[in-house]
Amino acid sequence: MILSTTHSLEGLQVKQYHGVVFGETIIGANLFKDLFASIRDIVGGRSGSYEKVLQEARETAINEMAERARAKGANGVIGIDVDYEVVGQSGSMLMVSASGTAIYAE
Repeated sequence: MILSTTHSLEGLQVKQYHGVVFGETIIGANLFKDLFASIRDIVGGRSGSYEKVLQEARETAINEMAERARAKGANGVIGIDVDYEVVGQSGSMLMVSASGTAIYAE
């Protein structure tokens, strides 16, 4: 599966478009509230444990999007965009969504 943020793939020609595909994941945002309470986890202004959770959420959303593209017969997704949004009544969760255009390219 070819995944790209660009709208074309150098050296390949898009033979068929399969439409827009999405992948989403939601994680508890209480980890952000804990960020300030867990200063001992922060090294150099960054928190490896929180970054790891965000990375896993992003990878999950991208993988879900790729699987939806594969189910449509695509072998790639172009124009990928990843967004982050706080959701829930009190902003207690974070949604990570990935979207792009599913294609078949040769």
